[in-house]
Amino acid sequence: MNRSRAADLSLLLVAMMWGCTFLIVQHAVRVLPPMAFNSVRFLGAALLLAIIITVFYRSQWKEMTLKMLLHSCVLGLFLFIGYAFQTAGLLYTTTSNAGFITGLSVVLVPFLSFALLRHSISKYTWFSALLAAAGLYLLTFSGSGMSLNRGDLLIFVCAIGFALHIGYTGIYAGRYPALPLAALQMAVVGLLSLAASALTEPVSDPAALFEQLTRPHVLWALAVSIGPTSAFAFWIQTVCQKYT
Repeated sequence: MNRSRAADLSLLLVAMMWGCTFLIVQHAVRVLPPMAFNSVRFLGAALLLAIIITVFYRSQWKEMTLKMLLHSCVLGLFLFIGYAFQTAGLLYTTTSNAGFITGLSVVLVPFLSFALLRHSISKYTWFSALLAAAGLYLLTFSGSGMSLNRGDLLIFVCAIGFALHIGYTGIYAGRYPALPLAALQMAVVGLLSLAASALTEPVSDPAALFEQLTRPHVLWALAVSIGPTSAFAFWIQTVCQKYT
């Protein structure tokens, strides 16, 4: 199997893992505030990747540069926008709406690739974009009048953030080692989420916060989110975008 095909299949697996987490995360953020959840999730993922690098790929720390740090901050900012608006949107809309609207990021990527990388846009891409827009209309407007609900609008902003992240990952992935680039992104998202939580969410006393964090479904959501769908998923994405 050539590298391009292996990359495509790996990214398909990542997409399946992300799709499976919507319902799990939706239940968790009804207990733990969304930004607090994301701060634990991504700081945990950054720590996990940092441990992997230190134990198995220590020499990659020496390849870090100021440019790599700055580009990681750009990727982390777009990823923060995506996850912040997605996690908040899950409070106000259904998992099916969230999954579908987030999927529109896939439609936006070719147009961003045209703007950023000058990749051509085929007639099939235009046709697919129109189909996706029609699907969004039918899903969100059917039976509810000509208006999006609050959650759908938040999720759409999230789709834009994810599309920008994928587009810029395509630019930066080939320049730097994948593990440190992924770890730094996770750290940026975690720190931005922590700041957003401190500014926008009610502060729980330590006992209440511990009780929220240790509820079984919250622990399960964090375990799934920190490892498979954050640390490893973005590591795989960063590697694979060099070959697809």
